[in-house]
Amino acid sequence: MVQAIDMPRNEEGIATALGVLKQQFGDRLQTGQAVRDQHAHTTTWIKAQAPDAVVFPTSTREVSEIVKVCATHRVPVIPFGTGTSLEGHVNAPAGGISVDLSQMDQILAVHSDDLDCVVQPGVTREQLNTHLRDRGLFFPIDPGANASLGGMASTRASGTNAVRYGTMKDNVIALEAVMADGQIIRTAQRAKKTSAGYNMTQLLVGSEGTLGLITEITLKLQGIPEAISAARMSFPSIDAACQAVMTTIQYGIPVARIELMDELNVRAANAYAGLDLPEVPLLLLEFHGSDMSVREQTEMFASIAEDVGGTDFAATTSTEERNKLWKARHDLYWATLQLRPGAEGISTDVCVPISRLAEAVTGAQAKAAELDLLSPIVGHVGDGNFHCLVLIDMDDADEVARAERFVAWLADEAIAMEGTCTGEHGIGQGKMPYLVKELGATTEFMSAIKGALDPLGIMNPGKIFGPRKD
Repeated sequence: MVQAIDMPRNEEGIATALGVLKQQFGDRLQTGQAVRDQHAHTTTWIKAQAPDAVVFPTSTREVSEIVKVCATHRVPVIPFGTGTSLEGHVNAPAGGISVDLSQMDQILAVHSDDLDCVVQPGVTREQLNTHLRDRGLFFPIDPGANASLGGMASTRASGTNAVRYGTMKDNVIALEAVMADGQIIRTAQRAKKTSAGYNMTQLLVGSEGTLGLITEITLKLQGIPEAISAARMSFPSIDAACQAVMTTIQYGIPVARIELMDELNVRAANAYAGLDLPEVPLLLLEFHGSDMSVREQTEMFASIAEDVGGTDFAATTSTEERNKLWKARHDLYWATLQLRPGAEGISTDVCVPISRLAEAVTGAQAKAAELDLLSPIVGHVGDGNFHCLVLIDMDDADEVARAERFVAWLADEAIAMEGTCTGEHGIGQGKMPYLVKELGATTEFMSAIKGALDPLGIMNPGKIFGPRKD
């Protein structure tokens, strides 16, 4: 498995910073083992590395104060949202202070006429959409988990709606952030476009907390569509399902969601959610627009899919039926764990050009079978992005080693196809071995930016680039 390397600790600096912060924050600074363990990484096979303390700020000013203290004493700062990241982002390999932003959960402004809003980083996507519903608006990025919007910006999240609405990088207009010296900056105004200098917004989106702590986000919003239709269709093979996806995208059908579930996932969903879907590869879709356009999109997709062998087509505009299907999709992690009770699920993702999608997915299935691994596949396939959830017995060293080989092979294969080792999970600790393979010398320039903006190396150290080389 990926080894979470323990980095050198600044014991004196940590002790001093804890004393200062305890005076400033009182009970909002916690050093109990249980709280610290909750803020280490626990959702994959990467070893958990707990911080020395967790602090709960309620304002940008307080975040700035925390970072200034940590910068003065060269103490690591690790941002924490809801803890749903998958590649070790919230681990503290050199100890330090976990800054839990969950209490910064205010929706500061909604500008309905401009289709944007301003939120604090602790606001979750479900909280925001509940708030927006009565205004006829919604925020479209849906990674499945009820993640915090700060964390979603930090990891450049995407999810099921990305094929139509893009990822977080396409939906963040501006940020407020606390940089490594405690300085507060704003990266842009609310205008929908700008040519004013370097694009600091996009630099911070996806930086995984290694450059600064996001404390405020200005987001694009969308109008709730007049009509929404969900559809599903079964296929004789993964290849046939992928061909339907590729043709749908090439024809320019503005599908909002197009999700692939392999036969293992369909079997798991049937058992977990009480569905009766044919246990063969399945595409689950959603169409947004006017009544007429949604009907046209649905009919065009059905025609395309039938040409490559699709069967059992069904579509619905019923909110209840749509929600039932998408809940089954979002619950797949828990559903697939039931395929092998007692096993742990190790999630990894890659993304390839859509023309290579069928080859990539069928290749992943074949490799898992070759290594005798149970690895259900699900994907946001309109983008060429798919996930493998390897179900393994962590007490079986040989099986763990085979899973390691599979994850490494999958990343290498995606890169060889001119794709990426991660479409949306991010690099964190888990994908560091593949970043240089994918981007080569570009990583040297990334590291130079990191060094310029965080010269002390205190901002979420040990992520993306590995331990600092002084």
